[in-house]
Amino acid sequence: MAVPLVVGIDGSEASLEAVDWAADEAVRHEVPLHLMHAAAADYEAPDLVAVASERARKGAPTVRLSSEVLHEDAASALVGKGRNAFALVLGSRGLGDLAGLLLGSVSLAVAAHADCPVVVVRGGVEHRADRFGNVVVGVEDGQGSGTAVQFAFREAHVRRCRLVAVHAWSVPVGTPGPPGLSGYALQALQRPPAQVLADALRDPAQQYQDVPASSEVVESSARRALLDAASGADLLVVGARRRHGHAGLQLGLVNHAVLHHAPCPITVVPQI
Repeated sequence: MAVPLVVGIDGSEASLEAVDWAADEAVRHEVPLHLMHAAAADYEAPDLVAVASERARKGAPTVRLSSEVLHEDAASALVGKGRNAFALVLGSRGLGDLAGLLLGSVSLAVAAHADCPVVVVRGGVEHRADRFGNVVVGVEDGQGSGTAVQFAFREAHVRRCRLVAVHAWSVPVGTPGPPGLSGYALQALQRPPAQVLADALRDPAQQYQDVPASSEVVESSARRALLDAASGADLLVVGARRRHGHAGLQLGLVNHAVLHHAPCPITVVPQI
C-alpha cells in the first residue's frame, strides 16, 4: 500500500491552500491523501475536516482520501505521522499564530523535526499553481544536498518541467590568498563551485534523463541566491542535515530564512 501524502489542517485559509496544493501533488505522484487535524481540544474539528475534505475532493476527485482528528499537540502529532508519510504538507501560518508572523510555529517545528520531506505552502496563487515551469534546488558542498537533489529531480519529472540547481559561494572576509587572486579563483583552489554542482547532479540526471536541468553558480549569500531563484519557481527544495547527538534536523540559518521568506512553496528534505 502506498504511503500517504499528509496535510495538516486547522481551519485557517493557509491550511486550506495547503489542501489545494497537496491534492494536486497527490494526483501527480498517484498517492493517497490524508487530512489530519490535531489539537489538545477542539469541538469544531469535525466541521474543519468536512470543509477540508470537500475542498480536496473538488480538487482531486480521483484521489483516495482519508482523514483523522487527534487530541494532542499538533507539531508532535504531525512529526509522528511523518514517520510513515510520503511527505507532510503545511500552511505557512495557522489560526493561533500572531499577526505579522511570516511562518507559523507549528510549521517551523515540524520542518525541524520530521523524518520525511516537509512542504510549507507559501506564495501567491501564481506560485502555487505551477505557472512558472521551474523547480529550484539549493546545492551545498558536501553530503547535505544529495537527497534534496534527488527529490527535486523527481518533482520536475512528475511536473514535466525544468530543474534549476543553484549553488552559492562566497569567500569569507579576511581569507588570505595570493596577491591578485580573484575570489572565484581563491574558492576554486579548495573546490571549484561548478564542480560542486556537477557532482551533485550527475547521478540523478542519469536517472531522470527527461528532465531539462540547468546549473547556476552564484557569488552571493545562499539565502539571497535561493530567494532570488525562487521568485520564478513553482517549488523551492532545500536539504537539511541530521544533528549529531540530537533528535531532529539541523535547519541552519539559510533554511530558516527561506522558510520565512520564500515566495513559493518550499520543501525541506532530510538527508538520508
